Amino acid sequence: MKNTPYRSTDKRNFTAPIITISIIANIIILLLFFSPLSYGGKVNFNLLIFPRINAVLNSFTFIFLLVALYAIRKKNIKTHKRFILAAFTTTILFLISYLTYHFLSGGETTHYEGEGFLKYFYYFILTSHSFFAGIVVALALFSLVWGLTLQVDKHRKIARWTMPIWLYVSFTGVLVYLLISPYY
Repeated sequence: MKNTPYRSTDKRNFTAPIITISIIANIIILLLFFSPLSYGGKVNFNLLIFPRINAVLNSFTFIFLLVALYAIRKKNIKTHKRFILAAFTTTILFLISYLTYHFLSGGETTHYEGEGFLKYFYYFILTSHSFFAGIVVALALFSLVWGLTLQVDKHRKIARWTMPIWLYVSFTGVLVYLLISPYY
């Protein structure tokens, strides 16, 4: 395979830092949920702004990913890259907002109070969303790094998994918010 502007011979191994970052991110989230590390003190504003911000950021991530997918299918690498970076930006902002909310709220969670089919649907969506959110961190980082270092073959192989999972996580993040928002 010839070295083109979109091919690289860069063979650096980013596995250890990506796995480390992914594990640390997941541990921080779990600690905020299952340990007394939260602040839980008095704040001078309504913390419920954070779930709304999170839903908006997830919406933007979903839209940016769809545009990035469309762009790459049209072989527009420049636009694809820009919208993937936009999706990463909104995802990082989401993570900051999400962690801030859970830190400041003292581990308090809102419980879903619906019944019947919607209750089972909500918990299925929440569980699958949480599971895939933990996995997508590493997948997205590998996809990003291999894309930016022009390791196209590796990027394509993992992006086939990353894109649908990341789309699912961002979409279900909004859906979880919409389902639980009446109970805040």
